[in-house]
Amino acid sequence: MLTIGEVAHRSGVAQTALRFYEDRGLISSTRTTGNQRRYDRSVLRRLAFIRSAQRVGLSLEQIAEALGTLPDDHAPTKADWARLSRRWRDELDARIDGLQRLRDRLTGCIGCGCLSLRTCALHNADDRLAELGPGAPLLRPASERGVG
Repeated sequence: MLTIGEVAHRSGVAQTALRFYEDRGLISSTRTTGNQRRYDRSVLRRLAFIRSAQRVGLSLEQIAEALGTLPDDHAPTKADWARLSRRWRDELDARIDGLQRLRDRLTGCIGCGCLSLRTCALHNADDRLAELGPGAPLLRPASERGVG
């Protein structure tokens, strides 16, 4: 069992964040007779998963839902992680596609001074794209714009 300080040091997650994650049910601890938190070593894997999922933009609610599918009574097995991965594959693929599309379209904007406003994915002269929804609809996949 690890103390909160040991978990913070080994995971790189602040103690305040550990308490927050615990309050949200993302991780759990046991308490000593002196009411000090003690964590099983498997919490380090959960924390790595939480931090990685946050870095790609998944919400704490999505992360909590996914972690809810893992066993509470023992460290997750390879099969447990594979099952969780399969559930997120489509979501992660869509995020990857969106990030690549944003990168590719913005690369043309860097330093261009928007000399080609007729083809710019960010320009929306006279709000002509309003019927496609809020934001920059041309940066969304065609399937989300009702095209194709």
